[in-house]
Amino acid sequence: MALGKEIMGSSLIERSSFVSSSRALINHNFQQGLNKNQFLVNPVLVPEQRKMYVHRVVKGPVAAISEDLIKSKSPIVPEKAVKFKVRAVVTVRNKHKEDFKETIVKHLDNITDKIGRNVALQLISTEVDPKTKASRRSNEAGLKDWSKKSNVKAERVHYTAEFTVDSTFGVPGAITVNNKHQKEFFLESITIEGFACGPVHFPCNSWVQSKKDHPGKRIFFSNEPYLPSETPPGLRALREKELKNLRGDGKGVRKLSDRIYDYDIYNDLGNPDRGIEFARPNLGGEKIPYPRRCRTGRGPTDTDMDAESRVEKPTPMYVPRDEQFEESKHNTFTFGRLKAVLHNLIPSLKASISADNHDFGAFSDIDVLYREGLLLKVGLQDEIMRKLPLPKVVTKIQESSEGLLRYDLPKIVSKDKFAWLRDDEFARQALSGVNPVSIQRLQVFPPKSNLDPGIYGSQESALKEEHIVDNLNGMSVQQALEDNKLYIVDYHDIYLPFLDRINALDGRKAYATRTIFFLTPLGTLKPIAIELSLPPTASSSRSKRVLTPPVDATSNWIWQLAKAHVCSNDAGVHQLVNHWLRTHASLEPFILAAHRQLSAMHPIYKLLDPHMRYNLEINALARQSLISADGVIENCFTPGRYAMEISASAYKNSWQFDMESLPADLIRRGMAVPDPKQPHGLKLLIEDYPYAQDGLLIWYEIENWVRTYVNHYYPNASMICSDKELQEWYYESVNVGHADLRDADWWPSLANCDDLVSILTTIIWLASAQHAALNFGQYPYGGYVPNRPPLMRRLIPEENDPEYEIFMADPQKYFLSALPSLLQTTKFMAVVDNLSTHSPDEEYIGERQQPSIWTGDAEMIEAFYGFSAGIGQIEKEIDRRNTNPNLRNRCGAGVLPYELLAPSSGPGVTCRGVPNSVSI
Repeated sequence: MALGKEIMGSSLIERSSFVSSSRALINHNFQQGLNKNQFLVNPVLVPEQRKMYVHRVVKGPVAAISEDLIKSKSPIVPEKAVKFKVRAVVTVRNKHKEDFKETIVKHLDNITDKIGRNVALQLISTEVDPKTKASRRSNEAGLKDWSKKSNVKAERVHYTAEFTVDSTFGVPGAITVNNKHQKEFFLESITIEGFACGPVHFPCNSWVQSKKDHPGKRIFFSNEPYLPSETPPGLRALREKELKNLRGDGKGVRKLSDRIYDYDIYNDLGNPDRGIEFARPNLGGEKIPYPRRCRTGRGPTDTDMDAESRVEKPTPMYVPRDEQFEESKHNTFTFGRLKAVLHNLIPSLKASISADNHDFGAFSDIDVLYREGLLLKVGLQDEIMRKLPLPKVVTKIQESSEGLLRYDLPKIVSKDKFAWLRDDEFARQALSGVNPVSIQRLQVFPPKSNLDPGIYGSQESALKEEHIVDNLNGMSVQQALEDNKLYIVDYHDIYLPFLDRINALDGRKAYATRTIFFLTPLGTLKPIAIELSLPPTASSSRSKRVLTPPVDATSNWIWQLAKAHVCSNDAGVHQLVNHWLRTHASLEPFILAAHRQLSAMHPIYKLLDPHMRYNLEINALARQSLISADGVIENCFTPGRYAMEISASAYKNSWQFDMESLPADLIRRGMAVPDPKQPHGLKLLIEDYPYAQDGLLIWYEIENWVRTYVNHYYPNASMICSDKELQEWYYESVNVGHADLRDADWWPSLANCDDLVSILTTIIWLASAQHAALNFGQYPYGGYVPNRPPLMRRLIPEENDPEYEIFMADPQKYFLSALPSLLQTTKFMAVVDNLSTHSPDEEYIGERQQPSIWTGDAEMIEAFYGFSAGIGQIEKEIDRRNTNPNLRNRCGAGVLPYELLAPSSGPGVTCRGVPNSVSI
């Protein structure tokens, strides 16, 4: 019983100076609350003989008052302020593991806590004291029992602090936290108990730094949402101060403990101090437009004043402290990196043992990676484990090392080992694979280039009607076009300007490709022609070549090589443009601007909060090891050192924010047409298009939730136009975060509710479902490299080429030698395995931290639960579709179900699950 009272706070309140109001006042306040759409919350406990339920007034503060102050049928005139006690329940999240230094500092803090170097809190009212013209503040109170609870092993530890306030205090709207310890701690939430309005919640979810590192007190606001114009007088100055702190002054090198959000260009991808071959052009600016990234403030390199100095692994790169991975996410990512280290070391050693093992000798060599593991294959397990100077953690897992060094079987070959060889599977993946956003309806035949013919040669395609007419089921080409039967994946213009440089790289060979598909009566696609282009040269007239489906053994191997080149190009565009640029990089400016311009009290910040989680951290890690010079992308993908320039070219020439919504994108690509008779106002021209089918369900569920939310806070357009924080957020996102494209005429305006709904829905869609569709299938589809090679090392030989005889003598060996080497393959597999993994702390769409208190607006909490239920229904519908035999692009013998947009998932590589944010 005593424990129950302690948890509920009743023992404290029974000792406090609480007295009740009259029943008439309660009824009056209750009726007023109903008239203002305010809501009831949990009752506060009062002395036993005077228990009552008190209605919470959301926007108007209510303090505990004495019934002696109530005069029947008279105004409320306080004669004397009544003092009473309230309690803070503070939830701190512990780390599961601490290093030695952290343990020592923790013990020191426990000692000094007892002598006053503690964690101190102070309540700040929503009201202003009429005498001082400043916010009303409570006394400063220290957290109790910090040292006593220091050895508690629970993930969350609850502390208390006690304040004395009086009846004029009002309702607390903010709280300051002063950490006088040496060590930072993670503050999850604070709940204030004892006010007549009921508990007041402060969802914090932030690291609180030591006063010695950051002298200012941390400010946290309650969960009550306020538009800037509605900010209570007591919180206005604090609201502005906190935003000013988050913006910083744009100067100096950022410390890892800082919480400052600012912009910079991508000037840290190269490392010219290592040598000229590691120098890379800066991305961002008039010369090479690109989105902005989070500023770190590091100094320039020694050899190039315009390049920012590098921070190499394992030294972390700066992102604001609250953007860094939480412990379980960090552990998942680190374990994945350990796997990558082991996977990459072994092939390196194996490659150094003999000169003939750089290539796979047979497809069975690839199978061994999943069946036996590399160490067993080369017979070096004991020797490697004995000689490698790896950390102790590796020796501890020596017994399970076989599992670490053996790759999981990718899903693409789990149901049908030879599925990747089939034309129908090659085509199916254009609709329901890991990159289903490149395919377009072919509207003009032959297709034309938009490149400058003076530089890149004739715009005319080599495709002719005779190449495809025999595969059109008796239709003419014009009929097929008019009946929406022809589709194309066109990588001609994005690759051709870079081909001379790519093909000059060691071990890289590529074409600019176009692939034509025909839509069969069954609703599936079949490839009917592949065009391969090289830059025109004076010495060769063979710059363009068309291949069609095979008719014999020789043409079959040539066709397989052509498909592999198409897949290699697809892998590059997928990773550099559709995945990295369109989700990771393009969203970062919106997130930076949100932290800089939208107060944590702002309703739109509260809406966006779960969709911003981890984006800055994963992008910083990408700059450190994935998209940097000599990083994974350059090592494993066809464009090599020109990879990010291809990404920047796509940003300049084809990226448009107004086309990033799913409906707009489908219409732009000709995959859908507007149709008001359809449920979502769109008609898909390929009905069995799994990405679009499932994506539209999620898109409109997000849109409905956002519209409900926006209409609740902005009943008219004038409120949107006059919302200074909102307008500054969007202005800065465009004009600073996307400064190089700020003058484009396609940027949406922000003048009414429809504008805001469209902008927010697009951002949430990109951060959640779009990213999920493009990310979590990378290992399931790409982990078997012949299905989707990230690079190619040989062109396709023609009859008079010297290599043609080699190809004819052993076409399988030639095919395998054109794929990535053993080292490239295993490195790529390790990375995409890591990138396809859900961490245990993943938060999926329809979920959010502290679901019942993330906002103090009960109506929006209820609406969010409705959104969550809608997402649950979508999952059931996706499951139903995946068992429908009429949907042949997601159901059939050896066909993978399309689950990349199924909302929920467990941890690991699951090929499903839609996290709220770009978190990996």
